[in-house]
Amino acid sequence: MMDFDEVRGVLTPKSTSLDEKLSEFRDDRDSWNAKVKKYLNERNEINRQVKELITEVQNQKVIRDEANSKVKELKIIRAERSKVLKELRAELQEKRPAEQKKEEKREKKRNERSIRSDIEKMDMKFNYGHFQGKERNFEREMKKLYQELKEVRKQKKDNIFSELESQIRKAAKSQEEAHKLVEDAVNTAQESHDLMIELSEEVDRLRAKANSSQEGVIRSKREADLLHNKYVVSLRSIHSIQDLFKAMLAQEKNVEDDDGSKLEVTDLMSRLMSGDTLSTEELMALQRN
Repeated sequence: MMDFDEVRGVLTPKSTSLDEKLSEFRDDRDSWNAKVKKYLNERNEINRQVKELITEVQNQKVIRDEANSKVKELKIIRAERSKVLKELRAELQEKRPAEQKKEEKREKKRNERSIRSDIEKMDMKFNYGHFQGKERNFEREMKKLYQELKEVRKQKKDNIFSELESQIRKAAKSQEEAHKLVEDAVNTAQESHDLMIELSEEVDRLRAKANSSQEGVIRSKREADLLHNKYVVSLRSIHSIQDLFKAMLAQEKNVEDDDGSKLEVTDLMSRLMSGDTLSTEELMALQRN
């Protein structure tokens, strides 16, 4: 049987050792709790960035889809203008042989500038008196020149090539503008699509990083909880030893030790040595003995 001094001699070193471990457990627990907080902050910040990136991906998707829709509309317009241009060129190709024959006939005749030059020369001769007494000849020649000028101007006005070629130039320009709009819309759609891919890849990378931080949270919390449990068990063990000392002192003062009480004290001490803690009922029963 063990008396109070023997119990104190055995449990005091254990209490001192537990007290040292108590500080160690507390410091390690606080260190792991700090890591939990660090990983939580990292995870939350990454998740915030992921949320912003996902919003931007959605915005780029809207831009891409609108651009693709615009491409379809512009391609229809471009096709219509290309059709007009093709028809005008076909018309020109069809009429060119007949018009070339007319052009050859016109080339045999004098042009407008040559006729006007002759008219001016006739006026100068008339002013210098070269047609004195021959006014009728002057009038007859001038009438012929003006008639010739009228015919040349009429032929020039009737030249369908000039009008048709003008229409072709306008149609070609319109078709080129439509093509440029299609290219711009295609580029916009492609740029938005490429940016979506880039942002989605960044989202995947950040999510993996967030998962890693979450694993850090779980691992750190598990370690912190384990150390906290060890801290609590050590603290309870120290308190149990102290309560046991108090109970045994009270017992010595009030009652003579008997075999039953010494057996109970020995049993409780063995439990403390093995790492168990004493309940309030057990301490009260010990005091009653």
